[in-house]
Amino acid sequence: MNEQTTTARISVNSVPSVAGIAAGRKNRFATECTEGTERDFIMSDRLTSQIIGAAIEVHKCLGPGLLESIYEEALSFELESRGIPFRRQVDVDVIYKEHVIKGQRLDLLVADEVVVELKSVSRLPEAVTAQALSYLKATGLKRALVLNFGVPRMVAGIKRISL
Repeated sequence: MNEQTTTARISVNSVPSVAGIAAGRKNRFATECTEGTERDFIMSDRLTSQIIGAAIEVHKCLGPGLLESIYEEALSFELESRGIPFRRQVDVDVIYKEHVIKGQRLDLLVADEVVVELKSVSRLPEAVTAQALSYLKATGLKRALVLNFGVPRMVAGIKRISL
């Protein structure tokens, strides 16, 4: 089964500032809000394109307005049916002055390469970008996807983040 627990560590000093992101300060990361059609997602990054394709399929079948946990289960089913390896609810520890603080979890970690954060809201808060960035720094990975299933068209709810 794909459900395994993994722990990553993050230093409090490396967490991006939510206020800095909201104020539009330049950071050393790139985000891309994706709008358009499914064809627009064909890129050199095949894995994230496959994840996005699976998310679009889930959204086509279920539509917006359900709980995040339902989309997580459906996307997990879709990824598994496509042969894409993933883990659910991966623990990420925060280190504060040499003290381990538990409680953060990645929604999905796909192929041990891409962090996937799922949301089901009508408007995505800016803090979600900071959350995804902190997960990237904690895991040492370079790519994340924020998938918001709460929008009428899935393509408007996809945000790519890379360090």
